[in-house]
Amino acid sequence: MKDLVKKWNNISLVKRIIMGLVVGITLALTAPDAAKPIAIFGSLFVGALKSVAPILVFFLVMTAISQHKSGAKTTMKSIVFLYLLGTFLSGLVAVVTSFMFPVELTLGAGVQDVAPPGGVVEVLKTLLLNIVDNPVNALVNANYIGILAWALILGIALKSASESTKTAISNISDALSQVVKWVINLAPFGIMGLVFDTISTQGIETLFGYGRLIIILVGCMAFIALVVNPLIAFIGIRKNPYPLVLKCLKDSGLTAFFTRSSAANIPVNMSLCEELNLNKDTYSVSIPLGATINMGGAAVTISILTLAAVNTLGIKVDLGMALILSLLSAVSACGASGVAGGSLLLVPLACSLFGIPNDVAMQVVGVGFIVGVIQDSCETALNSSTDVLFTAIAEFTKLRKEGKKFEIIPKKGKEMSIKEVSISDADINN
Repeated sequence: MKDLVKKWNNISLVKRIIMGLVVGITLALTAPDAAKPIAIFGSLFVGALKSVAPILVFFLVMTAISQHKSGAKTTMKSIVFLYLLGTFLSGLVAVVTSFMFPVELTLGAGVQDVAPPGGVVEVLKTLLLNIVDNPVNALVNANYIGILAWALILGIALKSASESTKTAISNISDALSQVVKWVINLAPFGIMGLVFDTISTQGIETLFGYGRLIIILVGCMAFIALVVNPLIAFIGIRKNPYPLVLKCLKDSGLTAFFTRSSAANIPVNMSLCEELNLNKDTYSVSIPLGATINMGGAAVTISILTLAAVNTLGIKVDLGMALILSLLSAVSACGASGVAGGSLLLVPLACSLFGIPNDVAMQVVGVGFIVGVIQDSCETALNSSTDVLFTAIAEFTKLRKEGKKFEIIPKKGKEMSIKEVSISDADINN
């Protein structure tokens, strides 16, 4: 048994995930009733990630802040700028795409038990109230804004604590990181259960009626992931960005595609940042923050569904309104919940910009839930993988500006490694 487990663990995680994916799809199409119990693996996997993520983030951030040395520089300002820029550009690309390939909807879908926010002010108010949430309540409800706020406050307060106290907190952080590695190692079984449950219960045929909308949504997100983000990366690091981009999509985007939750994918992103040898003081804060405000995929969903409703109702939209929608979708996306379907409830907010009644807007949300099996998966994959990508871009840009040479070297059959060496004065002069 030990030899079997050892052989299984020696197989690359991505290959194991693909194996689980194939098994899940096969069982869903051939024996959906007989294999129904395996769906529990998906629920257990996502539940385990969601349960460990809040406390992991809390201790990681608190440890990083308490042990931060005065004068040591991080790249958080650059990362936050990239998060906001990426989200705005995603909304802008979605608006342009909607003008180039207009989509109309067949409204009439019903939506129950959902309550969209009343406006941008309400979204911002919720974000501010989350900051001052009770720390225990924040951990229980996975309120990452509140978790970050309390971790920062306690981290600053503990900077003057004894080394033994800091070591104890660091040991807890390391233990939680090890737990996360164990959970991630079970991803193939979890994804097998998730994909089986999705296909066996919702089916693929229900999506065919919305094929054009799905193509526009997925195509737009793919363009951002494979063109816009690499362009941002190239401007920063001045090297071929695709090895890094594809690495983030493969290791982070793949699991996020199936978990459909940026919050649940935080441990996966932490592990990837560690593998990329990024600064732990930086990514322990930037990754959970990105799961909250870096929502390029959500901006795409909000913009495209809103303009689809606009086209359906025959409302004329000028350039100025389109730019306002891009900004509104970016701001709204930053308030999107880090759970499956979190961005859809912000569609009525954007629809109100064009005077669309709430009952009609909620029908658009209903369409969103129908295509959500694909839309939300792609959206989360884009959001989550970009958290790691922008964190890495900021750090590599800093190395370049400091006159250090770094290389992203893909090795066949091995994980990508980052090699960093200092440039000599002669090299700089040349």
